[in-house]
Amino acid sequence: MLGIRISASDWIEGGWDLTQSSELAQRLKAAGCDFIHVSSGGVSPQQKIALGAGYQVPFARAIRQNSGMVTTAVGMITEAAQAEAILQAGDADLIALARAFLYQPRWGWQAAAALGGTVTATSAYWRCLPREAQSVFGQVSVGGR
Repeated sequence: MLGIRISASDWIEGGWDLTQSSELAQRLKAAGCDFIHVSSGGVSPQQKIALGAGYQVPFARAIRQNSGMVTTAVGMITEAAQAEAILQAGDADLIALARAFLYQPRWGWQAAAALGGTVTATSAYWRCLPREAQSVFGQVSVGGR
């Protein structure tokens, strides 16, 4: 598998934009690229980024629609329900998180608890969950050794 991460917009008037990124994605797919991770900005001190929850998701949505590639969304996605909504809406196929994991390294466990899912963890962690999240590890048995 071959994938690429692109900056869908440099957020500069007259600069690289979503139309160019969509065309690039189509060309990448034709050349054999399997997936695309869509980010933006961070390339110029002149950029004017409109920050907000999920602010880069519209880029991922448009590129996914225009190219048909497996697409990853990113950009101030911090809550499990928010990430799930993006996936369920078809705006992206995958969600990438960075800062949320830097702050909370077990974000995935919390997301599983919030969404009623389960994760696999080594038995050393089975005793660490708070009572309200005991089902996150599925059917595990904690008892005498």
